[in-house]
Amino acid sequence: MFESLSDRINGAFRKISGRGRITESNVRDAMSDVRTALLEADVHVDVVQSFCDEVLAQASGVEVTKSLKPGQEMIGIVHQHLVNLMGPVDSHLLLVDPPPTIIMLCGLQGSGKTTTCGKLAAYLKKRGKSVLVTAADLQRPAAVEQLGVVTKDVAEHAPGQASIQFYAEPDKCDEYGKAVGVAVDVCRRAVAQAVRDKIDVVILDTAGRLHVNDDLMNELGSIQRTVKPHQILLIVDAMAGQDAVNSARSFNERLAIDGVILTKFDSDTRGGAALSVKQVTGAPIKFIGVGEKSDALEEFHPERMAGRILGMGDVVSLVEKAQEEVDEQEAEALAAKMAKGRLTMDDFLKQIRSIRRMGPMKQLLGMLPGVGSALKNIQVDDDQLNRIEGIVHSMTKPEREDIKTLNKSRIKRISRGSGTSIGEVNKLTKQFDMIQNMTKQMSGMGAGARAKAMKDLSQTDAGMMPGLPGMPGMGGRGSTKTSSRKRGFKQRKKRR
Repeated sequence: MFESLSDRINGAFRKISGRGRITESNVRDAMSDVRTALLEADVHVDVVQSFCDEVLAQASGVEVTKSLKPGQEMIGIVHQHLVNLMGPVDSHLLLVDPPPTIIMLCGLQGSGKTTTCGKLAAYLKKRGKSVLVTAADLQRPAAVEQLGVVTKDVAEHAPGQASIQFYAEPDKCDEYGKAVGVAVDVCRRAVAQAVRDKIDVVILDTAGRLHVNDDLMNELGSIQRTVKPHQILLIVDAMAGQDAVNSARSFNERLAIDGVILTKFDSDTRGGAALSVKQVTGAPIKFIGVGEKSDALEEFHPERMAGRILGMGDVVSLVEKAQEEVDEQEAEALAAKMAKGRLTMDDFLKQIRSIRRMGPMKQLLGMLPGVGSALKNIQVDDDQLNRIEGIVHSMTKPEREDIKTLNKSRIKRISRGSGTSIGEVNKLTKQFDMIQNMTKQMSGMGAGARAKAMKDLSQTDAGMMPGLPGMPGMGGRGSTKTSSRKRGFKQRKKRR
């Protein structure tokens, strides 16, 4: 999302590298570029001005720490101000006792409100809270039906034992416009049902408009006064830029919102809304939507987002994703098998599926420090994982347990069955064999020997590295020709 902004900001910092002192002159030059980058990213002009002034005031004349370069010192200052701009951290939801807690979602049409309603229900279900999702949007055609489909999907597939129920009065849709109180009455009766059924949380999916107007605000104000929601969350489309910020300000002036959920954060938008909305409204960003699936709702952490913008990665989020998808007992059992060199293709396939559940490969790699900018012009082929699964599924059970049983005729059969080339099958088996041997050898080494082994492995031919599938030069498609060309050159040189 912040790819262009990250490039421009880091380019500005490179201009002051090599200086022994951060002077007002070189800081002004760097911040001029940062200012331009922020404006191009559609950050609100008032936010840009105050941000640049604060950074300039703190950075001018700062002595460079001996262990750091001026560019690094500047990054540290800007990182802290970005955190302050988007923070503080406040992703918790206020849950009352006795229940139910009433959460009212509002926002413009097309902002992703209905989808976010399902994601929020899945988030609460995973944490053991029963939820009643209420269809209070009686204006948009098929809104009630859409929310019903979303809720059913979440109830059936989202992890957690808590129940998710759906409340709707579809027959009231025709009455919209005759009286403001129609949607209000639906919300009031939904809350009454939640009290009877002892539901923990009620989520109200209210109506939106194409723009902020009096009809919309009168209806939302009536719902607020009648059911008295404990939290009002505004759904903001991160792709809307300044329009999103302006509508957020209008909603906040009329409703006093408690928090913001930014949707479509996985898009290639410039990211100005993320950097502006908290400063403009004063309400914290609580969650970000990072995909279409029900689990694609993440708690917002400003320090991690600032790290992504500055190319520092987000290892903590990557680790959290891994912890959610990897079972601890399975991981221990897998580690024991790897130490004995007994890793099978079935085990390998389980790991691939765990990675796939964590998200797109390029998104995951972008969380590693320094990797995001390197991936800018590289197309990571997620379909390569499909080809690997196809190859493994085309093997018999004995073949998956011991790849040494594979001969030319079996490899040819697997190639035909998986729709891949013989070269791809050979490449996968060689990589897998290398992983097995490496883990078995390293299990008996000390820390120093393991580090040396990893260093030696990193210096091997890139085409043979047991790396990430789909990455050119890292064991993915596209690296075979390069590696074979290198080997041919070495052989010709040796003959001479």
